[in-house]
Amino acid sequence: MRIAAISDIHGNLWALDAVLDDIVKRKVDLTVNLGDILSSPLKPRETAERLMPLNLPTISGNHERQVLEDDPAQLSVEDRNAYDHITDEQRAWIRSLPKTLRIADDVLLVHGTPSSDVRYFLETVTEQGRRAATHEEVLERASDAHASLILCGHTHIPRAFRLDDGRLIANPGSVGWPAFDDIHPFHHKAENNTPHARYAIFERTPCGWTIEHYAIAYDWSAASDFAARHDNAEWAYLLRTGRMPKKT
Repeated sequence: MRIAAISDIHGNLWALDAVLDDIVKRKVDLTVNLGDILSSPLKPRETAERLMPLNLPTISGNHERQVLEDDPAQLSVEDRNAYDHITDEQRAWIRSLPKTLRIADDVLLVHGTPSSDVRYFLETVTEQGRRAATHEEVLERASDAHASLILCGHTHIPRAFRLDDGRLIANPGSVGWPAFDDIHPFHHKAENNTPHARYAIFERTPCGWTIEHYAIAYDWSAASDFAARHDNAEWAYLLRTGRMPKKT
């Protein structure tokens, strides 16, 4: 069984199209979507239009929850753009998405961790910044995740971790948002340092799951220019570079 995992598209239709085209060439059995689908200053409505007819196994992320549940006046720029531009049908679609999903009994899809859509699974944030999580940290976060393959998103950083008990936990990275910063629980950055669209393919073999991470070139200049035309210089920069602009 070959599974392509996409995550954190964030309304980047240019990147999504490139990734979906590449997946077709790889002849997978199934493509799954790990959430944070529409929120960005880019093309939320068009991204939903592209995805909905595909009927991929899809879960919601924290941004879907925020768009549906938070006070519109308090939304981030990314969430507010999605809130303002998606249709009622698209709103109903994201409302229907489960928070977690099990595939073929032993593949589990989560956005953050099984119990939280905002907790990092394979990264840890301290006052010193972001680092890879330790085995003990990942094991604690996986306490309620019983599957041979656990796919997560949210951090935008491609990473895989095999627990001593054999469970494989993997993040395919972000299709459409290659860098961000956050202040929770402490200020930190997530930067891939290139603008490529990220995804991964997992294949079940007699020896266990194999992993192939992909970084796909696409027309990131078009996406960056679109962000710039819509007065979002930060996104214009990060889409071209995969890094956050320096704060002045």
